[in-house]
Order: sequence, then C-alpha cells, then structure tokens
Amino acid sequence: MQPEKSVTPALAVTVLVSVGRHPLTGRRRRADRDARGVELARSTPGAEVSLLHAGVLDEACEAALRDYLGMGFEALTLIEQAPGADVLPALAERLEAAAPQLVIAGERAEQGEGSGLLPYLLAERLGWPLVNGLAAVEGVEDGIATLLQALPRGQRRRLRVRLPAILTVDAAAPAARQSAFGPARRGRLEVAEAPVVEDPALAEWQMTPARKRPKRLKIIKAASARDRFKAAAAKAEGGGGQVLADATPEQGAEAILKLLREEGVLTR
Repeated sequence: MQPEKSVTPALAVTVLVSVGRHPLTGRRRRADRDARGVELARSTPGAEVSLLHAGVLDEACEAALRDYLGMGFEALTLIEQAPGADVLPALAERLEAAAPQLVIAGERAEQGEGSGLLPYLLAERLGWPLVNGLAAVEGVEDGIATLLQALPRGQRRRLRVRLPAILTVDAAAPAARQSAFGPARRGRLEVAEAPVVEDPALAEWQMTPARKRPKRLKIIKAASARDRFKAAAAKAEGGGGQVLADATPEQGAEAILKLLREEGVLTR
C-alpha cells in the first residue's frame, strides 16, 4: 500500500469589498483598492478566497458588487444593513464566526465616510494585528505570513506577522483583472441577516458638497521594479532650497509658509 499524501490545508482569506464611486461620473462601480485586494488574494498560493460586503442592497449596488463576482467567484456574502447603519458590529460578528486566517481590505472607501478607519476598528475589536500598505503575500507557513509592504519612494519592506491578521492594500498592490460579464451575471449574492446598529455620530453630521482641495505635494507611485529603483535612487529636484541657520521661530514659520504657497498647497 502506498502511503497517503498529506493534504495542505487551504489558507482561508476573506476580502472585504465595498461599492465604489467613479471620480468623474459618480457612477457606482467596484472600488479600485478593494478590487486590488481581491486580485492579491487570488494570487496568494493555497488561498481559499471568499468575498464579504455589508451594506444596502439595491439595483445600483448589486451591479457594482457583481463586478467582483466577474473576477472569478461563484458567490458573494452580503450582510444587509440599513442606510447610515454602523457596519462594524455585523462584520466583526461574521468574521468571528467564519474565523478566516487573513482579512484583506482596501485602504479606504470611495464614498460615504471614506475615513479608512474600518480595518483598524475591526483589528481592535477582534484583537488581531494589522498591516497597511500591502504589496504582496509571499507565503504562509506555521501560522506566520510573510508580507511585502509598500513604502514611500517605491521602496519595499518584508514583514512577518502571526495569523489571523488584517491587511489593507493601496495602489502598490497588483492591478485588478477585468470583470467578465458572464460570471458576474451567474454569480450568487448570498444575503445574510445581522442586527442593525445605528451610527449616532453619523446622524449628527451635516453633509455639504465637497470643495476643490488644495494641491498636495508630489507623491511618487512606482509599480515596476525599474520605477521603484529609479524613484529610490533619484535626487531631489531643484536646487533653489534655502538653509536657515540660527533662525528665529518667526523666520522659520515664514520660510515654511512661503514654500507651501510656491508649491500650491496654500492658495492664500
């Protein structure tokens, strides 16, 4: 008799997905960062990936959520919540019951509050570690994941974190594949019930149309290894800097204010 082959247990990964918003048209769509998280989860060796969303179920939201199903999934779990509800308790309860080893989410939502605090609040509530700026999951062994974290100027840092853990991704993660129409239509939205908890802070807010934001300082985004090396090795542009020696606080503040106006961060 031949000895039985050992079966490596699958890595249970849950990706939190949200309904995004196109920056120009305002049309609801799959969120870019969440879709990158789905792509990263699919590329992780041995991963058994499930999709989870908590929110309102209507026609526009369903069309956006089906874009995730079109990335090669048969089902998506939807925890139906009322508009303006606090989805944190419902998500935490679901994750505690499912007990995934990894939870992947985008760095922030494209509509609503968009504060990026939800993964941190989940990590605090569940008592799990959190790693932000995820670029890749290199492997998992003996309950410890080896991760590649994206740093400024195209640099990377290798981390080891004990599971279960929550990971957030940004633009450094792999670009999401195109959503296929057929699988998106055939996929199932499995609606799950959970208690609805009102968000008292949200009820006190006053919503106003967004104004044009001040220009931000240049942030280097590098995707390929060549671009990352070029960004890390590049010297600072321009040679018109000013060195202040023994300057008074007023002189230092004036120099900083002048620089911010020249860069367009301050308009007045």
